[in-house]
Amino acid sequence: MKQIAILGSTGSIGRQALDVIRSYPERLRATVLTAHRNIDLLEQQIEEFQPLLAVVTDTAAAERLRARYVGKTRIRSGPDALVEAGTIAACDVVLTAVSGAVGIQPTLAAIAAGKDIALANKETLVAAGELVMEAVDKQGVALLPVDSEHSAIFQCLETSRQDEVAGLILTASGGPFRGKTKADLAHVTLADCLRHPTWRMGPKITVDSATLFNKGLEVIEAHHLFMMPYERIRVAVHPQSIVHSMVEYVDGAVLAQLGTPDMKLPIQLAFSYPERWPAVQQTLSWEERHSLTFEVPDTDTFPALALAYRAGRAGKSLPLVMNAANEVAVHAFLEEKISFLQIYKTVETLVQRHRPQALRDIHDVVCIDREIRHEAKALLSIG
Repeated sequence: MKQIAILGSTGSIGRQALDVIRSYPERLRATVLTAHRNIDLLEQQIEEFQPLLAVVTDTAAAERLRARYVGKTRIRSGPDALVEAGTIAACDVVLTAVSGAVGIQPTLAAIAAGKDIALANKETLVAAGELVMEAVDKQGVALLPVDSEHSAIFQCLETSRQDEVAGLILTASGGPFRGKTKADLAHVTLADCLRHPTWRMGPKITVDSATLFNKGLEVIEAHHLFMMPYERIRVAVHPQSIVHSMVEYVDGAVLAQLGTPDMKLPIQLAFSYPERWPAVQQTLSWEERHSLTFEVPDTDTFPALALAYRAGRAGKSLPLVMNAANEVAVHAFLEEKISFLQIYKTVETLVQRHRPQALRDIHDVVCIDREIRHEAKALLSIG
């Protein structure tokens, strides 16, 4: 039986991961669950799954949970408790499903502790890709992608040699504003932004999908995961979200992984690998008619994708800067303190200001991340 630590069990990916565990009680056990503030849902999860450890990163929320919880699960609190959650002995696989750069330290700690990683937190590789991949190689652990696009590429590459691959094609839905003009985007609201046409995701990633920053982050992530130069990573807009990504080979063949827009498939594969288990999600119906269309991204209207390529090619600390600035701007937008177009403007300004620095260790990552978040809040005049 595989023992799973879920960092971010109350979020969208965490809840779906528990659906998978619920479907395979003889093969999977959730030994660690973590949340930030949603202690009501976390308490329900604790009652059902009886983990050994539960972590609440918000200290005040943790105290409220401790005051009312009666049971055997140990409750820990504070940001440092995430490191304990990722390194506990009774754990084989750590699913990093927290949102944002907060996932970096517990993921690196879990790798150092010899845990296999199911990675659903793209910011970890965007901000600290070289450090993470070096640690994976050193410890000899598995890093299994949970993003649907990277899981698709992982599956298409499974029996391939590096010299056989011509390039990677990441698919993008185009988000809720596909086909809009720059003038249209000046008037979009938060409610408009959160109406994704094909995927049901958390609010931060849904906004990133609307700006196309999400796809830019995924390009950088793919560069690290698959050791692929940026000039051989392309993006195709695919509104149906059925083809999750593709691999092009040197002989002209293109392999694609298809499926319903449901994250349970890549989550389950990350847990079951190298085996495949029967699906717990709805599968594609071949009795229905499916249209598959592909478009070139509109980088004039959505310049975030081009900015991500620029940051990725520059390397060093620049992807970290882009990610930190974007997180601050998106959270400000979610709180309706800034407009949609201010997200890109904020990130672009801080990327242009920054002089890339080498990231020697996690201390460098933490310090630069903190500095950029402070600059972004000052630029936006928010606390």
